[in-house]
Amino acid sequence: MRLYAECLRDAGFPPGVFNFVTGPGSTVGQALVDSPEVDGVTFTGSFDVGMKMYRDFANRNHVRPIVLELGGKNPAIVSRNANLEDAATGIYRSAFGLQGQKCSAASRILVEEPVYDELLAKLKSKVDSLVIGDPTERATYIGPVVNQNSYNEFKNFTEEINQAGGRFLTGGNVKSGGMYDYGYYCEPTLVTNLPFEHRLWKHEMFLPIATIGKVKNLDEAMTIANDVNYGLTAGFYGSQKESAWFFDNIQAGVTYANRPQGATTGAWPGFQPFGGWKGSGASGKNGGGYYYTQLYMHEQIQTLVKNAPVKKAKATAKRRPERVEGKKVAKKKIVKKKSRK
Repeated sequence: MRLYAECLRDAGFPPGVFNFVTGPGSTVGQALVDSPEVDGVTFTGSFDVGMKMYRDFANRNHVRPIVLELGGKNPAIVSRNANLEDAATGIYRSAFGLQGQKCSAASRILVEEPVYDELLAKLKSKVDSLVIGDPTERATYIGPVVNQNSYNEFKNFTEEINQAGGRFLTGGNVKSGGMYDYGYYCEPTLVTNLPFEHRLWKHEMFLPIATIGKVKNLDEAMTIANDVNYGLTAGFYGSQKESAWFFDNIQAGVTYANRPQGATTGAWPGFQPFGGWKGSGASGKNGGGYYYTQLYMHEQIQTLVKNAPVKKAKATAKRRPERVEGKKVAKKKIVKKKSRK
């Protein structure tokens, strides 16, 4: 981001048009929210921070636009009619790309019972082959998580899953020793057998952890998928008819069907609108690039009354004769007689 800011500066942007400010959100971020000079906010972050910002902004002296993107707990539903190879590929890419630390990551996998075991076998094979290591090397797929806090949360979540009876299909551990001591490395983790009542089915972990559940039918899958505060992205694998049903019923702003490139990820910033419903977004409308502009624009209805022009009487116009009680009255002509000398 700093390099981007320097590029804009070097390109000739006037001072103050673009400002790159760093610091803790609790101090620097809060100062920006409270400043009367800030006319609008676009924020991407956690649900809790975004909701506090929304409330604080509402306490200002008048309403200002605020666009929030507050993460997601994104489901991928797999039908018994799905192409399982595409489903397995799309799911692992969305679950573990960028170490699962992105708002659109697939974190809940709901699979119809007849294809559950076969899909799990494909997923395990693909995830076990992912390379964990230096993210600057082309062969690496999983790099370190962002900081020690995320690293510790991974350990806490996996311990909680273990205590609740969940089973690790893959991963479940942090990496240590050798190069792994120079970063916060966590294994890509797929969890099965975790009861649907457990809080982690609804809590955004923002880590390379995805839970997998078996469902009897698509109606049950849809009920579970929509039973969260979030509604950012969602994916589906099944027939064309089932895909149409999915689009009509899923409560999410950005949706995909039968996409091997990514089950719940892949929006192209700047070209494809992106945004969520419910706790995932403040406006309920998709933003991104030019799509944000309308959310900040003010409308003004202008009404101007102009006086009608006054027509001037023509100089050659003849005087109309006077009328008395509707009758025409001729005027007497007075003639002055000149005296003769």
